[in-house]
Amino acid sequence: MRTARRLPAALLGAALVLTACGNDDPATDDETQDGAAAECAPPEADPDRPGVGDGTFPAAIDDDADGVEIEDEPERIVSLSPTHTEMLFAIDAGDQVEAVDEYSYYPEEAPVTDLSGYEPNVEAITEYDPDLVVVGSDNADLAGQLDSVDVPTLVLDAAQDLEGTYAQLRLLGDATGQTEAADTEADRVETEIAATVEEVCAEVGDAEPLSVYHELDDSMYAATSETFIGQIYSLFGLVNIADEADDGSAAGYPQVSAEYVVEEDPDLIFLAYGDEDTVQEIAERPAFDAVTAVADDSVELLDPDISSRWSSRVVDLTESIGDAVREQGA
Repeated sequence: MRTARRLPAALLGAALVLTACGNDDPATDDETQDGAAAECAPPEADPDRPGVGDGTFPAAIDDDADGVEIEDEPERIVSLSPTHTEMLFAIDAGDQVEAVDEYSYYPEEAPVTDLSGYEPNVEAITEYDPDLVVVGSDNADLAGQLDSVDVPTLVLDAAQDLEGTYAQLRLLGDATGQTEAADTEADRVETEIAATVEEVCAEVGDAEPLSVYHELDDSMYAATSETFIGQIYSLFGLVNIADEADDGSAAGYPQVSAEYVVEEDPDLIFLAYGDEDTVQEIAERPAFDAVTAVADDSVELLDPDISSRWSSRVVDLTESIGDAVREQGA
């Protein structure tokens, strides 16, 4: 058994955040369902996607709560959402970010504080004198509290698909006055993902579709094709073994058994946790030495943050998965 490859990504070392919940509806027509392979092809652009604003203020932003009115271009942003902290820096709004929560440690220049994104405190937040606060949908109630002290709050849910990532980048551009940079960044992410998928699909050709198992933690929760990560696998035409294990009650994250994985015999296994030792532990599970992914050294470590935060770094995630598909399919 070789030492596991750590796929290209910054090593952030945080615990996996299971906030990128699966969408109850199919995200694309090509999405894998009931163990059937999707077509290996880049995603099609949504013809109805919203455009960007003109970068002027006041700006009315349609977030995932009640919407927010931002009177002037923000100069002191507090972000309590690691995903959206990454996006703010990606769209050149980093200089406007005054403080971020304890888990917003990417990129390195993010001004990390001890602010909590799980149990936010209004008094602690207002000490930074913010003129915009960005939070995840779990903290939607915080918006009302901050509104009472005249601090506009942008509430954003985890993106459900790639279109959601592109839309959030552009929305943050509207909210920060960085509309041009945000539009450029969204275009870059979309273009690079499409190029990666096209290259891999061209190399794979008409080969028999590979099967995939994505393990979230050592209790063997998996991710189906309905989830964001599952949709990325579907772009490469992978058959997701977790699809048939989901009875619809797990929001796209069913718990499977070791026996089920052995029986389904995936060609690729992706781990969203652990380190090189974890790969060896997978190989030592009863009967796992007969699993194709283990026998072919195709158990891959994903960075736990990149594989659960749907920011611009979804490009890195797609490239990592593409590399594994290319190698196993060769």
